[in-house]
Amino acid sequence: MSGLVECVPNFSEGRDQGKVALITDAIKAVKDITLLDVDPGQDTNRTVVTFVGPIEAIEEAAFRGIQKAAEVIDMRQQKGAHPRMGATDVCPFVPISNVTIEDCVELSKRVGHRVGEELGIPVYLYENSAQKKERKSLPNIREGEYEAFPEKLQKPEWKPDFGPAKFNAGAGATVIGCREFLIAYNINLNTRDTRLATDIAFELREKGRSKRIPHSVSKNLLDGEIIRNKDGSPMKQSGKFKDVKAIGWYMDIYNRAQISINFNNYKSSTIHDVFDEACALATERGIRVTGSELVGLIPLEALLMAGRHYLKKQNRSTGVSEKMIVETAAQSLGLNDVAPFNPNEKIIDYAVRNKTEKHIDVATEEFLEEVGSNSPAPGGGSVSALAGSLGAGLTSMVAALTHEKKDFFDKKPLMEEIGDEAQKIKDRLLFLVEEDTNAFNKVMAAIRLPQSSPEEKTTKTKAVREANIYAIRVPWEVAKLSYRVMELALQLVNEGNPNSVSDVGVAGEVGMAAIRGACLNILINLPEVQSDDHFVKDMNTKMDALIPKAEKLQKQILKETINTINS
Repeated sequence: MSGLVECVPNFSEGRDQGKVALITDAIKAVKDITLLDVDPGQDTNRTVVTFVGPIEAIEEAAFRGIQKAAEVIDMRQQKGAHPRMGATDVCPFVPISNVTIEDCVELSKRVGHRVGEELGIPVYLYENSAQKKERKSLPNIREGEYEAFPEKLQKPEWKPDFGPAKFNAGAGATVIGCREFLIAYNINLNTRDTRLATDIAFELREKGRSKRIPHSVSKNLLDGEIIRNKDGSPMKQSGKFKDVKAIGWYMDIYNRAQISINFNNYKSSTIHDVFDEACALATERGIRVTGSELVGLIPLEALLMAGRHYLKKQNRSTGVSEKMIVETAAQSLGLNDVAPFNPNEKIIDYAVRNKTEKHIDVATEEFLEEVGSNSPAPGGGSVSALAGSLGAGLTSMVAALTHEKKDFFDKKPLMEEIGDEAQKIKDRLLFLVEEDTNAFNKVMAAIRLPQSSPEEKTTKTKAVREANIYAIRVPWEVAKLSYRVMELALQLVNEGNPNSVSDVGVAGEVGMAAIRGACLNILINLPEVQSDDHFVKDMNTKMDALIPKAEKLQKQILKETINTINS
């Protein structure tokens, strides 16, 4: 992915899918835009749309979405559970790949200016784009919601950053800006009592609550008289989690109350810590958390953090596959409670990958078909990387199986270490499966460069050399990683669960095959860089040292595997 920005506009329509479709069609019509998610809510009467693309495409698509929303949504008729101030309530830009915060701030200003000038909609900049401190927070800008804006716009301090200081009755006002990745997340309760949900929300959120004198007959912290400062303002008590916003509401569609949460920084306050605390607070109030749901998308890292957290609580190894870690997170957080949780649709890393890139783990059968076709790539280099990754996967599996056995309790730390390393090697080798094909394609592209002038010949010669060197370095990395897989396999022959020793033996065999195959790919490319004598000698020296070591190691693994099986 190059220069990728995420845009997550929230439109104040979640019931009329025809209107929502008109908005998303306008967004999708822009070239290079990938629509990742459309998440409508009946009770909130709000739709969260997620799309990605390069800056120029995002700029145009965001404007078209806001323009279409202003045409089809009439805020004079709009009602819903979610706070709102405009047809496009908020339009954030989030840097994803090879784009800076500063790039997205400038992007937000350009879109805001155009919306204000061409559509006559008051626009406020927020978060990283805010021009005034009091406008950094979305709730501050949105306070009073749509109904308060006719009066609000008459105050000098609420003059918009762009557009007229005049109420737009049909479209309302819009907030635009650059922010970090925000996770919109709801925790489900087994009650319809909104007050209980609100009470817990106040405990969780950074802003906290107003201090009250509790009634002796009630433990509900929403009861009782507010304690005030000398100036009459409510005395505040901070909540438990930084960068967390939360409110309580009732969702008719689910027939239950929810705690609606926004994570402005999921690393400073993790989704699993907030969920666990919500469970504890619910129990104190005689209710239960039944699960949770995501609104829009979530970064993979947030779920991996949660999955590892719960695996450790279960005294299980974290050195398992990414898929298992994600499944653990989804099950522990109850993400399937009110709607099916599909990782490929709800995790932004997977959604972008599946819609914009081709990956081997998505289409194994297609990969094998390509290998068996008359196309020169993917070829032996990719197959070697795949063999190495399979060996790493087997190694991780045996480490996890050993970790879970009571008889190997003292080996848990070692198994955790081996499993974690094997998983990282597996993932890297899977990447190299496709990177070997990419390297071949770079060589072919360099060969096709023109050479009709001395300058073009020089450029082509340099490009061909660099492409061939890269086509050598990829399989060399495969060989080195596969050798490390074999070293881990030997450790497991001696330290792992003997019931799984045959799997370790297979890891040693495919690791050796990966090394030999990778070196063959190096040898066939070396003649193309013969002019670089030092590089050629260095590679031959490295291979001459690695292959005998690997062969000796493979024989040792095989011998000790057979001895363990026969013992």
